[in-house]
Amino acid sequence: MYKHPLLDRDKMSPQEALDVLIEGNHRFANNLSANKDMQNLVMMTKDKQHPFASFLSCSDSRAPVELLFDQALGDIFSVRLAGNIASDKAIGSLEFSSKYLGSKLIVVLGHTSCGAVKAACDDFKDGHIGEITNLIKPAVRLEKSILENRNSSNAEFVQKVCELSVQVQIDEIMHTSDILQDMVSSKKIAIVGGIYDLATGDVRFMSNAQGL
Repeated sequence: MYKHPLLDRDKMSPQEALDVLIEGNHRFANNLSANKDMQNLVMMTKDKQHPFASFLSCSDSRAPVELLFDQALGDIFSVRLAGNIASDKAIGSLEFSSKYLGSKLIVVLGHTSCGAVKAACDDFKDGHIGEITNLIKPAVRLEKSILENRNSSNAEFVQKVCELSVQVQIDEIMHTSDILQDMVSSKKIAIVGGIYDLATGDVRFMSNAQGL
């Protein structure tokens, strides 16, 4: 958002928010990230936050959303959990950012070679990790095109499950949050899915948007 200081965030549309993210990812992927006066941004945001977009993304250390989209302090409300799972607490955080902080867009962002998705493909359950994989397993069941080697050794299977899981998490958000469902219906916000490619730096937004 630092590149767009003249945009009024209160009047910003969900589509405008998405366009800013697309532009930012293009800069990141092409090593053109904008210079940012971080000390000035610290002062500007010290008393109030007004993020224009919210993310439910994976905790993977290679996928910090502020960097991937070339945004700065105060631009992104970031909810990060392994496997970008729509847990109750994650959904509550997104409700807060959308209804009370004015975020215009929710992005559910998966990524290639996701360890949590691989764990779900392998039915891995050690410790509390099972609580994560349980929320990804519906995507494993939905993937019916691959009949053999349905495990993490099959990169194609993992990628298909990853994309399906993004949709599963969006569906979970829409089905369990009256707040966000109402905001999408009234066009106050939109929800879109995306996949970040660890090898290229590019984000591909999916054709599953709600509210655009």
